Amino acid sequence: MSDDDFLLLNPGPVPLSESVRTAMDGEMVSHRSAEFEATYERAQDGLDEIFTASTLSGESTGEGTSLVLNGTATMGMEMAVSNLVGPDDEVVALVNGKFGRRFARIADRYAQVKRVEVEWGQSFDLDAVEEAVTDDTALVTVVHNETSTGLLNPVSAIGDITADHDALFVVDGVTSVGGDVFRIDDWGVDVAITDGQKALAAPPGISAIFVTDRAAAVARERNEASDGEGIPFYSDMAWHLRKAESHQTPFTSAVPLFRALAVAVEEIHEEGMPNRIERHRRQAKAFQEGFAALGLDPFPETEGPTVRSNTLTAMSLPESIRGDDSTAFFDAVKERNVSISGGQAHLGGDIFRVSNMGNLTPDQIARGVRTVGEALVDVGVDCDPEAGVTAVRDVLGE
Repeated sequence: MSDDDFLLLNPGPVPLSESVRTAMDGEMVSHRSAEFEATYERAQDGLDEIFTASTLSGESTGEGTSLVLNGTATMGMEMAVSNLVGPDDEVVALVNGKFGRRFARIADRYAQVKRVEVEWGQSFDLDAVEEAVTDDTALVTVVHNETSTGLLNPVSAIGDITADHDALFVVDGVTSVGGDVFRIDDWGVDVAITDGQKALAAPPGISAIFVTDRAAAVARERNEASDGEGIPFYSDMAWHLRKAESHQTPFTSAVPLFRALAVAVEEIHEEGMPNRIERHRRQAKAFQEGFAALGLDPFPETEGPTVRSNTLTAMSLPESIRGDDSTAFFDAVKERNVSISGGQAHLGGDIFRVSNMGNLTPDQIARGVRTVGEALVDVGVDCDPEAGVTAVRDVLGE
């Protein structure tokens, strides 16, 4: 890739390999055909490995069923909550960013929600979590890698608290599964959610959830007891589980997206999850060190049990170009044919975010840091873009 080519560094969608792109160009087949069932099986087998063996040793940490969904990860979040709790059940929702808030908003539609909420980017007080989760709690939701702030939340500790009260534990792994460590059994996770367009490096519009046997039993029992009343029609988990046994979905499947996902997860298998995790961590450090060499501060400064993300990097903009003044900076980045993301909601104009999800090369990461540095210089910030590139090369050994 030359410096003239478009470089996508947003935290989703992420760049696709040529094989993933071309997988979508095949002749159309029926979603009830043997050909499609074989595609679903390939995708499901790969997802099973990714969900359960996202460890540095490659060991498996759980058993259950992967479901491929015709929709983005928000569909998976809603499926998990709506199938496992009812109007009288209590859900404890942990919120320290946009997607934790989304989980809470989804749960509001289906159950009684108790929020444990801190400022976006701040760490959860585990004592407050322990106080909120009781024997009356049916389900706990949390985002593992909060995409809006670039933080990894302490899922293991939260899972221990949840298990002490025998509540179900649903985790948004949208920007961690496929790129970082994720341990189903060790963390007590009952349902995990991920998205094609993130660390799996597949197209947007398709996602997946992993359902443990315990969660599947709850979904089936609720469905049977109510004869489906109160259970979403399109996102009926029991129905999806039943159809997945024959490698199908209940409704018409997005055949080209399933093909692309099947190739994407096979590419992850070829790389090997331990290698993939190490690569994402190394590249995240390169971004962090590169931006630090430009004189930028991370967002946020981590404290408590949270740590910085290994799949995306959030940085604070200099005070002199925040708010409305940030527009010129983002325009200068765009003029160089590079796409990065700003902050969401009240963080707009205060931070920027870049992703190293997917299959970025060292040259692309160096280009991303150089582009940010050059854009900063364009808007009057004193920095040395080449110092950022040198820091990247030092980390990556290039």
